[in-house]
Amino acid sequence: MLRSLFIEGPAGVGKTTYAIEYIRDLLAQGVRPEQMLVLVPQRTLGQPYHAAFSDAAWPGGATIDVVTLGGLARRGLETYWPAIAGKADFAQPDLEPQFLTIETAQYYMAGLVNAAVKTGVFDSVSLTPNRIMNQALDNLSKAAVNQLELDEIEYRLIAAWGNRHSNRPPVYRAAIDLARQFRAHCVQYSLLDFSLQTDLFMQFLLQERRYRSHFRKTYRHLVADNLDESYPIVADFITWAWDDLDTALLLFDTDGGYRVFLGADPTEMRTLADRCDEVERREESVAVPPSLVALANELHMTLDREQRGSLAVPANPRDAFEYASHKFYPQMINWVVDGIAELVDSGVSPREIVVLAPFLGDSLRFVLMAQLKERGIAVVSHRPSRAVRDEPAARAVLVLMALAHPDWGFRPPVTDVADALQQVITDLDPVRAWLLAQIVYHPGRDELGTFDAIQPTAQERITFRAGDKYERLRGWLVDYAQEAGSIPPDHFISRLFGEVLSQPGFGFHTNLDSGRVVAELVESARKFRQTLYPDGVEDWYPVLQDYFSLVQEGVLAALYVSSWRDEDANAVFLAPAHTFLMRNRWVDYQFWLDGGSNYWWERLEQPLTHPYVVNRNYPRSQVWTDELEYTNRRAAMCRLVVGLTRRCRQKVYFAISNLGEQGFEQRGPLLQVIQDIVQRYTEREVEA
Repeated sequence: MLRSLFIEGPAGVGKTTYAIEYIRDLLAQGVRPEQMLVLVPQRTLGQPYHAAFSDAAWPGGATIDVVTLGGLARRGLETYWPAIAGKADFAQPDLEPQFLTIETAQYYMAGLVNAAVKTGVFDSVSLTPNRIMNQALDNLSKAAVNQLELDEIEYRLIAAWGNRHSNRPPVYRAAIDLARQFRAHCVQYSLLDFSLQTDLFMQFLLQERRYRSHFRKTYRHLVADNLDESYPIVADFITWAWDDLDTALLLFDTDGGYRVFLGADPTEMRTLADRCDEVERREESVAVPPSLVALANELHMTLDREQRGSLAVPANPRDAFEYASHKFYPQMINWVVDGIAELVDSGVSPREIVVLAPFLGDSLRFVLMAQLKERGIAVVSHRPSRAVRDEPAARAVLVLMALAHPDWGFRPPVTDVADALQQVITDLDPVRAWLLAQIVYHPGRDELGTFDAIQPTAQERITFRAGDKYERLRGWLVDYAQEAGSIPPDHFISRLFGEVLSQPGFGFHTNLDSGRVVAELVESARKFRQTLYPDGVEDWYPVLQDYFSLVQEGVLAALYVSSWRDEDANAVFLAPAHTFLMRNRWVDYQFWLDGGSNYWWERLEQPLTHPYVVNRNYPRSQVWTDELEYTNRRAAMCRLVVGLTRRCRQKVYFAISNLGEQGFEQRGPLLQVIQDIVQRYTEREVEA
């Protein structure tokens, strides 16, 4: 009889710790490591298992598989491609499949989107071609993780719109038509994006007798963690594998569901408890003190009407947080920086401090990082949804790439050249960088001018030390021109970084954040080359130009695990709140910025798709009303703030600015919730 256990409870009750010890016990009983499968919804959520398995005290042997369903699908498709390509009606079943990243999928989608935009079909919605592209791909992904046809996605979107303005249904149809065209192109040339990999895995590979036999012989024990963040098809997969397993341990975070906008479905995943022999509910936190448990419960009861008065408040939640209200935005930032400096001076490790915002804009990120560095406090940041080109280090590399290839006809503005020079040459401040760029760079000339040709008075202002670094950079670009076209894009970026930008005297020498960005750019370029040109080409010149154009258009970066490992650094971590939650990491102190902002409440506007409507458990003909929008926004904010609180061990600092970054008054829902809690407990103290 199957031995199965479903453990549910909020973050911090020890579910993952139990799972690791459970695996250790299985090993002690003689179970072979290769017979175990640890399933997680996102690679980064597998880090606790990787850390445990790599520990010197861990029982030795073969590596235990820690994978996402997408990773499992790709492995199976690579092995069994000949068996399913013909059944899936691929135009060239003998053609080896190419697995697309987010970036390379957008490369193939870009041409379709640009053609559609020219017809004017998307004129009624204010969207850039990149956002149209991303939402069209998102519809494909949502269809795949819910196992719905594209026709059904189109029907649901139009039905949910109801009888409102008539311009939206044609836009939905156009977006779904883009998805159909992209899918047809993939089937024609054996290109497998995430959605097609998922569909092939669920519809064909799981029905393949040889794959089922292989899976049964390979895996006998399943641990599925963070089910609350998993797609509906994960429940389908676990159901498919259930009868062939000897044991199963399923873990569910009752406060989770942070990835609903990506297709996660906690309600569907909770139904797996009905399959288990035993369901265990855990409540007592092993990581969060009573005051923070009290704050989490108060936030939960304030935001969730169904929880009103139903949760225990074991301590005074006012002991768990501090808050300060400021009139102007810079005052709020100064308060946060002063608070962090005070904690660090008192002996708190910077690694135990995070600064979180609902939306982390460029100016906020820059000011915070600059002020913390001025105080001598190390800081790192991560914004996974940010386009590669928006990172300052990547912009500098792209400017240098354009300067190295003048035949492309792309002439960066003087301001961009000045900014790049300032970043890559340590001796240049913004004024000297601007002066140097104005003198040596002329958009109508192919090569940068030499420092030696500059007037002596200007040389002295710029300084000869900076001029020497500039000449080394210029010399590298001149030398590269002799071999342009002979190396692929990832090699170009890697050589530029290794031979110049990372050397002493240059800006990326000790800048770990810039080094990480360039490393991700190299990986992005390598995947682009390997996917589109697996056999290589004689002339890499046009390939470099294609990659440059792709990044310049603002294509999003794929998920690079290296950028999620910054927590290893002893530095303050700065990130959007959702990004921190998906690291599943605990810290001592959290600073919540911009508490009055509506961004804590609002979801990303997606005119061409809808994360709730395209879920297979949403009533297919139900209109999406303002009441549903309000209810789901409130629930999403509840999950967010409760999840953050449950990942704090000491105190939350709530920073408020009456006037936002743009100068408008802020009175968002989160501010009202905090004020409500403060008022209630202040009245209780007065009464006592």
